Amino acid sequence: MGQENDAVSQIRPDGGTASPAGFKLVGFSKFVRTNPKSDKFKVKSFHHVEFWCGDATNVARRFSWGLGMRIAGKSDLSTGNMVHASYLLTSGDLRFLFTAPYSPSLAAAAAAAEIRPMTTASIPTFNPAVCCSFFASHGLSVRAVGIEVEDAESAFSISVANGAVPSSPPVVLAGAVTIAEVKLYGDVVLRYVSYVNKADFDFDFLPGFEPVEDTTSFPLDYGIRRLDHAVGNVPELAQAVTYVSGFTGFHEFAEFTADDVGTAESGLNSVVLANNEETVLLPLNEPVHGTKRKSQIQTYLEHNEGAGLQHLALMSEDIFRTLREMRKRSSVGGFEFMPAPPPNYYRNLKKRVGDVLSDEQINECEKLGILVDRDDQGTLLQIFTKPLGDRPTIFIEIIQRIGCMMKDEQGKEYQKGGCGGFGKGNFSELFKSIEEYEKTLEAKQLPDSGSSAS
Repeated sequence: MGQENDAVSQIRPDGGTASPAGFKLVGFSKFVRTNPKSDKFKVKSFHHVEFWCGDATNVARRFSWGLGMRIAGKSDLSTGNMVHASYLLTSGDLRFLFTAPYSPSLAAAAAAAEIRPMTTASIPTFNPAVCCSFFASHGLSVRAVGIEVEDAESAFSISVANGAVPSSPPVVLAGAVTIAEVKLYGDVVLRYVSYVNKADFDFDFLPGFEPVEDTTSFPLDYGIRRLDHAVGNVPELAQAVTYVSGFTGFHEFAEFTADDVGTAESGLNSVVLANNEETVLLPLNEPVHGTKRKSQIQTYLEHNEGAGLQHLALMSEDIFRTLREMRKRSSVGGFEFMPAPPPNYYRNLKKRVGDVLSDEQINECEKLGILVDRDDQGTLLQIFTKPLGDRPTIFIEIIQRIGCMMKDEQGKEYQKGGCGGFGKGNFSELFKSIEEYEKTLEAKQLPDSGSSAS
């Protein structure tokens, strides 16, 4: 399944598979940021991210504990859903959905008895067989990146007319919500969600979900507030960028080459796509070949069996509080983090960002392993977890952006998208950390040279 749909990440809007004419990366230093306001349909913001897994109950609880996200909604046997179990986690505007299939044989038996079990599914695009195949190919991974649009039916039609590969046509739920899906890259879909009148909607998600009463005895809010960007890994960057930008109209927000963000051993090329308001940021990475070590992107593609979502960057309102809470739980059911950079990194930090961060904050960055970078507009604080599951594939980034405050037409203050960049100055440190982590895995895979006969 993964290999079959990898072609999606290489399809151009005109159906070709050759490298798009005229596509050429210029690199970070030569890239000139412009916003042509070229969206082909009205895009509001990220709506939710759906993970497909083998057991939604336990995965959802782990993420809840590790990230401080409350289990806010459910659609399962207890709500009459005979097809899949889905649990909604929230923190601020961030929504994670975890979905797993129920027994396919029971669903088939019910269908044979004309009970039509698919009508009980709260996610009408869900298919048990496809989910099982997806999980076998990719392990724990993101299936859908949901974005709220003004009109999901129109967004779907416009996307397909501009080269998007359809996944699921528009479906209207309870006369209130419309969802539709197109292929994004690999087996990942871009899910459009729109509301008839959101103010009149009883539960702030999708029909078929029931709210879950918060009965926990410990606080589940570590300060995470929204999804900042969702990063995909693809075999060929040019085709993927042309495909996605072709059907969405999203513009290039930033780009990086191996010269910008690589190490002496490996690297990547990357392009960030953004909507008009630059509230939906979709970076895309490709591996660089011919380096001393295999690119981490290539390692991902091999273990994921093709293109897929590499990581989710979650915005915190206070990264120090978020990291203190997350690190408390790293060894007790939470998430572990990549090794921190060496001490000299933090000794040099005062020269780089001493005008933005206090000495106390810089010391806290070192204590928690937080990386700091800046661009000509703002400052970025970031840290990366280790892979979330068994495979060295998907992980999470926790970030906080400082600066770039603007006012909209109504005078309401907001932060400009991508403020502080994407950690260009920290990529080499991250890559070195990942390289060292991969070396430990490789060492375990090699035969013990001391055990061979002399």
